[in-house]
Amino acid sequence: MLGGIFSFHTSWMIRKYNYTERPRPPQCTSLSFRHFQFAQAMLFAIAEINNSSDLLPGVSLGYKMYDSCGSIIRAVRGAFALANGNEEICLSSVKSRSRAAQVQAILGETSSSLCIGMATVLGPFHLPLISHFATCACLSDKVKYPSFFRTIPSDFYQSRALAQLVKHFGWTWVGAIRTNDDYGNNGMATFTETARQLGICLEYSVSFFRTDQWEKIQIIINKIKHSTSKVIVTFLAPTELMLLVNALSVHNVTGYQWVGTEAWIFDSKTADLDKHHILDGAIGLSIPEAHVSGMEEFMMDVRPLNTSGNQLFTQFWEALFDCEFNAENSHKQCTGKEDLSDVHNSFTDMSLMPIFNNVYKGVYAVAHALHKILKCNKSCQTDVALDPYMILQHLKNISFQTKEGEEVYFNEKGDPAAKYEIINWQPAAQGTVDFVTVGFYDASLPADRQLKLQNGPLIWAQNSKQVPTSVCSKTCSPGTRKVLQKGKPVCCYDCVHCAEGEISNTTDSITCVQCPPDFWSNVQRDTCVKKETEFLSYKEIMGALLTAASLCGACMTCVVAWIFFKYRKTPIVRANNSELSFLLLFSLTLCFLCSLTFIGRPSEWSCMLRHTAFGITFVLCISCILGKTIVVLMAFRATLPGRNVMKWFGPRQQRLSVIGFTLIQVLICVIWLSLSPPFPFKNFKDFKAKVLIECALGSSFGFWAVLGYIGLLALLCFVLAFLARKLPDNFNEAKLITFSMLIFCAVWITFIPAYVSSPGKFSVAVEIFAILASSFGLLFCIFVPKCYIILLKPEKNTKKIIMGKGNSKM
Repeated sequence: MLGGIFSFHTSWMIRKYNYTERPRPPQCTSLSFRHFQFAQAMLFAIAEINNSSDLLPGVSLGYKMYDSCGSIIRAVRGAFALANGNEEICLSSVKSRSRAAQVQAILGETSSSLCIGMATVLGPFHLPLISHFATCACLSDKVKYPSFFRTIPSDFYQSRALAQLVKHFGWTWVGAIRTNDDYGNNGMATFTETARQLGICLEYSVSFFRTDQWEKIQIIINKIKHSTSKVIVTFLAPTELMLLVNALSVHNVTGYQWVGTEAWIFDSKTADLDKHHILDGAIGLSIPEAHVSGMEEFMMDVRPLNTSGNQLFTQFWEALFDCEFNAENSHKQCTGKEDLSDVHNSFTDMSLMPIFNNVYKGVYAVAHALHKILKCNKSCQTDVALDPYMILQHLKNISFQTKEGEEVYFNEKGDPAAKYEIINWQPAAQGTVDFVTVGFYDASLPADRQLKLQNGPLIWAQNSKQVPTSVCSKTCSPGTRKVLQKGKPVCCYDCVHCAEGEISNTTDSITCVQCPPDFWSNVQRDTCVKKETEFLSYKEIMGALLTAASLCGACMTCVVAWIFFKYRKTPIVRANNSELSFLLLFSLTLCFLCSLTFIGRPSEWSCMLRHTAFGITFVLCISCILGKTIVVLMAFRATLPGRNVMKWFGPRQQRLSVIGFTLIQVLICVIWLSLSPPFPFKNFKDFKAKVLIECALGSSFGFWAVLGYIGLLALLCFVLAFLARKLPDNFNEAKLITFSMLIFCAVWITFIPAYVSSPGKFSVAVEIFAILASSFGLLFCIFVPKCYIILLKPEKNTKKIIMGKGNSKM
């Protein structure tokens, strides 16, 4: 014996409200053809099993049905009645009511709230309850509802599927409306959590029930009207949905994209009642399409119901054909031979065949469990004492295929495999709606393959073919990042451009990524481009001018050396150690040429060479000048009576002094290069969009020791030359050295602050300029006057005049 609990009567009515009328509490007044269809599906499965020789051979299934009238109280009462077998029932296959028969399992109800009440009281009895339409995820809790099973997937999967569907179309700002019961609250809670994980925000989330006062529905209408989201996700039963749709039509609120669940998305009765086409273009999830051969014909054959003599079926017949058996006045008389071929209502509508199939599978699940318990082969052991607990345990492990090839089983939570079709409401001719399958969802597949939409056209709200947009803020393009708006959900944000040196190359980026040190952001801030490398190059104007000046100085020095070599026997060349003069010219040439090592891309060798070559050549130059200064000074002092100091400053001593002073600088450079030599490095600090390739000093102490030693020698040379400034006018070597040292010291004193404050390649240019300026100063001050006499005033280039015995002055 199988039990069935269905809402044969319901309070579900659509009527126009005036705003002063409060909705009436639900009353068992009107018949529900849908639930008669569910009952017919159950009767069809029982009849098919009883006529089968393979399943339960020799055993007949009976049934007892109870009318819950959509009430939790009546549903719980019916569950007790069927469990005890001693209460009055609505329908039964047992003719005599004198025999109480306990049912082995119960099928029903459609509502999650009703099933929660029934499963709660049936659990301690271990009596299986199999629902065909209760989807609340809470019913998967085997601790609270150990005997509950269902042939429809849990809302846990449907809610997640809806969230993925909403995310697929880019709707991140949606409204949510639910029925204020277990089905709506639990389903929307799962959807909300999944939506949050996927970056979807709810502008509002409201609930109501069919018995709520009109003011509450009015508040929801106002909230929808003033919202900015254009998508409404619903977890509504058909009753609440039509109450809301009718209220929206009164206020002429249209243009919203509706996302629905299996509760109404493929219900043709809901579509028929939507007279103002507010739901056109709706999209949602439904149970996969099903076909059970023979079921439609069985359900359409209603004559056996009329001959049963049951009062409920009498009411059903009168409502189905709109007649009365005991007609009065002019009302249509029922004959009992009416034909359904001329009737078109919800009973003749087979759009809920997937749900009928769920009822069918539930009956077969119990039958297969009984088949195993009774150890049926060609016949069954009818002497086995049936216990609901035994059926419960066998249902947990049941697995079979229907005659249509569909696999049926329950997981550890009593749920079937979660598979859905994605349905789109597409308006058809004559104001009807076609339920078009546009995709599929299979929770058993990997996450990235669960949702699959077909390439066919979709119709959206207001018959649009463009996917509607529902976002709180527009997408942030690459090159910007999202900044949340204060006090609003994470979907509401402003787009702020990335800072310099940062990029974002994706839409809706929440952060900007810092470019690597060698890269910089482009103008659009969406790509890191390689930074321009900067160093003092021969190709740029400044580098070319400095190179030309360096080569010019070197050439001029060579010309002077050639002049001195050609006129080497003349008195002015021989007057002050011509050997030191040639060595000085050689060192000046090197000074000019060493500036070239500062130009071009720095390398390891060029960095070490530029500073050491500069330091050594300048010390060699200053040493030569120092030697010449000492010779001039001592030559003047040696003319005094009793002085014989020139023997200590002869040519040999002069060479040794130059070598000694230079070797000290060489030693400083060797120590510098050994401990911490200069090296090339990339400077990212001075310029943001450029990479300065420079020579790091390695040891700053070594660099300043080299400069300090040059400065010390220059200062010493300047002091000695200054002391020799009162030599005879005809012999003005000391004056020329004094002036040249003054220029040299002035150049290098101003070099220090200019070098420290100049960025990048300009510091290199300052150093080159100092080298060239001081070198030109030495060349011009010391050698140009002598070249002038040699070339233009040869009459003054005599020993007599050089010794100061003539009348002419130099």
